Amino acid sequence: MTTYRLGVDIGGTFTDIVLLDPNGTLHSKKVLSTPDDYSRAIEEGVLALLQSTGIAAGDIIEFGHGTTIATNAIIERKGVTVALVTTRGFRDVLELGRFRSPRLYDISFRKPDPLVRRRLRFEVRERVGGDGSVLEPVDLAELDRIADRLVEKKVEAVAICFINSYVNAENELAAQRHLQARLPGIPVSASAQLLPQIQEYERTSTTVVNAYIRPVVERYVRSLQNRMRKIGIKVPLMIMQSSGGVLPGDQAGTNPVYVIESGPAAGVVGVQRLGRHIKFDNLMVLDMGGTTAKASLIQNGEFTIMPESEVGDAHVGHRLVQGGGYAVQVPTIDIAEVGAGGGSIAVVDAAGGFHVGPQSAGAVPGPICYNRGGEQPTVTDANLILGYLNPKALVGGELELNFEKAKAAVAALGTKLKQSATDTAYGIHLIANANMMRALSGVSSERGQDPSRYALVAMGGNGGVHAGNLADTLRIRRIIIPPVAGLFSALGLLFADVEHQVIRGFYRRMDETTPEQLNATFAPMIDEAVGLLASEGFAKPERRQIELFAEMKYVGQTWTLRIPFPGLKLDGGTNAAMAELFGQAHNQNYGYRSDNEKMQYVALKVLGRGLSDFPRVPARVKRARELIAERGERNAYYGPELGWLKTPVKPRVDLTTKPVKGPLIVEEYDTTTVVRPGWSAHLDGWNNIVMDRL
Repeated sequence: MTTYRLGVDIGGTFTDIVLLDPNGTLHSKKVLSTPDDYSRAIEEGVLALLQSTGIAAGDIIEFGHGTTIATNAIIERKGVTVALVTTRGFRDVLELGRFRSPRLYDISFRKPDPLVRRRLRFEVRERVGGDGSVLEPVDLAELDRIADRLVEKKVEAVAICFINSYVNAENELAAQRHLQARLPGIPVSASAQLLPQIQEYERTSTTVVNAYIRPVVERYVRSLQNRMRKIGIKVPLMIMQSSGGVLPGDQAGTNPVYVIESGPAAGVVGVQRLGRHIKFDNLMVLDMGGTTAKASLIQNGEFTIMPESEVGDAHVGHRLVQGGGYAVQVPTIDIAEVGAGGGSIAVVDAAGGFHVGPQSAGAVPGPICYNRGGEQPTVTDANLILGYLNPKALVGGELELNFEKAKAAVAALGTKLKQSATDTAYGIHLIANANMMRALSGVSSERGQDPSRYALVAMGGNGGVHAGNLADTLRIRRIIIPPVAGLFSALGLLFADVEHQVIRGFYRRMDETTPEQLNATFAPMIDEAVGLLASEGFAKPERRQIELFAEMKYVGQTWTLRIPFPGLKLDGGTNAAMAELFGQAHNQNYGYRSDNEKMQYVALKVLGRGLSDFPRVPARVKRARELIAERGERNAYYGPELGWLKTPVKPRVDLTTKPVKGPLIVEEYDTTTVVRPGWSAHLDGWNNIVMDRL
């Protein structure tokens, strides 16, 4: 019996579904997302894929999922009514926060409203000192009065965050147990379980975000599990974490703050594992979907993990520009994101300014050419007019396009700009590229990295259309379009390992820390990680991997960096080794290091990874059935210098290891690749399209 692994990734416009067998043969399905209930599109798409392939639901041995449900709940403010219980005197921590502004000279900027209204923030008498001593136990009678108020106010979730609970969680966990007993139907999130780490505002914000979206994610997980069981898929649901590993769906529901960047992380993990397989260590990742474009950097075979990010601001691209969202202090792959996708809407404002995005047509109503009610021209409409996309249909002919309707709308926009439909369409294309440049620069040149040293890996339904122009601008000489590029995040889910992270606060200067103190703190953390892995089938030592990390910074510095410890047993040389590793990482991320400033540990982390008994990445990936939409040629526009050129159109299967010069359009079920003049394209041994500058 052939077994299959199922990967499902939800995007703002499409839901991507893949089935992969041990030999790398892949079946796929791309369906429009259903924002009213994202699990419905998954059920319908999986069922259709199983029926069309004849694969039985019982043949599926693994189910990996990347979801935007947590992100969307925050961006759209569709979480639940949440209350905060905190130490007396700390009621307004969320509003005080940090003074950060994403737009330095914008005097009209206002921080987002707290997710908890002030009338739902309750103070309780309790106190833990900075040294961990319990100065005053939590007042349980006061908690009873608060519980009555929570019921009266119809609160749907509770967040608890006490001062200094990262040092000693006794009071906070007592309050959690008491409130959970009094409020059995209401989930209670405690910062000591989520984030036992210093920084009061960030810890409070993280706990509140978790509580705000927890019922939403838990309902979604239950709904998806029920839909899959109805189909006959009974394997555990595993959801991608923001840090790049997967964890069981039930745990993701309880701690959804760890899966906020679930979808974008899957694509980066997939590219990293692909890079290792094809021996490419330095890669720049571009994932351009229907709603957003994401960028990340893989250096020396590794992606960067950041200890903090912001969520809820759809207009800001990366961690160096903050203040427009809500702080979340959990490990997250460093990803820059901008509102630039195939569905990004082009408009001319009252002053005659030409803008593309961040507003998107999404899946409903979608671009005008989808003929589903869209009325404003989008990037997809522009690419269709420019000849880059098949004028008849997308996704293997399943989505028919209305070329004339799209052209009329772009022409009407051009009338406002006093230019032709072609120039307007190319302008939309270039502005979308300029928006994506913000993300690509945010992870490269703004970090002191030269983009031309990297190969650009383009994925998503629109990545291959825009990659050539972006590479020209960045002076990048090689582009890689992986197989099933439009579904690659779904495929990347199947390359990830099961991972659990255990975190403890450890706020001490390095020169005042001994190896014995480090080992004593790590020992119970390692035991906890091993226990979690063993409960999921990784009981044998050879089936698991344990790594130790520290969040570190210079004394007095705000930002921290995650630094790996050199082994599991720490000795007299550990601090010196960590100091050198931190200096190297600081120089890599910020362009400088200081050998004179003192360093300090902020938190210790244990990463437990479950190792499969088979390769996560197959030797080669190929489609089981290639849908050939078109062979032939059509006119495509390459800018005012080159104009319209007659361009051959081929499927990926027609390419060989012998390079073919552009112009060329490679058309597939899930994506289109535009090989511009001045570039060549060929296939490598893993079935990637490799484009080289001539």
